[in-house]
Amino acid sequence: MAIIEPVRPDMQYPEHIKKYSASLRLWHWANTVVISDSLLTVLINSTITDERPVSTLVKTELKNAGATVNDEQAGSIAHALGDSVWSIHIYFGYVLVGLLLFRLVLEFFQLADQQFIRKMKSAYSQFQTTKKNRELVKHELTVKAIYAVFYILLIVMAVTGLFLAFEDLLAPFKSIRHSVKEVHGFCMYLILAFIFVHLAGVFLAERKINKGIVSDMINGGGDHK
Repeated sequence: MAIIEPVRPDMQYPEHIKKYSASLRLWHWANTVVISDSLLTVLINSTITDERPVSTLVKTELKNAGATVNDEQAGSIAHALGDSVWSIHIYFGYVLVGLLLFRLVLEFFQLADQQFIRKMKSAYSQFQTTKKNRELVKHELTVKAIYAVFYILLIVMAVTGLFLAFEDLLAPFKSIRHSVKEVHGFCMYLILAFIFVHLAGVFLAERKINKGIVSDMINGGGDHK
């Protein structure tokens, strides 16, 4: 788990603390909220509004109230409840796509020393050339690589999610719908794994020499006096 602990020092200037722009911090926390809520809708639909138990519950409650419905009618009610939750999930998906586009555009307007691609190139370059603090540089490169995978997963989730949301307009590609849905669902599990690893890494880092990472993502980091 140690390999994914975030590092506070700037690799180019180890005596300084990394800085995070207000735009990047806004994206980070907004993305956290949207992804969490989106995953929550998936959890609700796979548990609380799952069609089979809801159908049974509807039939039982209506029977107790003196009304009778058949399996098809109860299933329709359960299906409608699930669709309502999926509608919310889709709205969160749209917001996530918007945030992803914002992050991609932001990369071009960030200060040079805060651009993700530049930081990753710098970490790789230092890993290839430096002998001093090589383990720390290797650690930073590993963290950056994990974040790169996360960004790729977000892009795949966005593209596949949009495909599923607009499947009626993409009728010629209906044959690949199942595959797209499988990819979308698989990426969700990978993002869950990333969230777990990320939280664990931050927790471990806060307990060691990198204490203050969470507050840095709130107040911007840097060397405060």
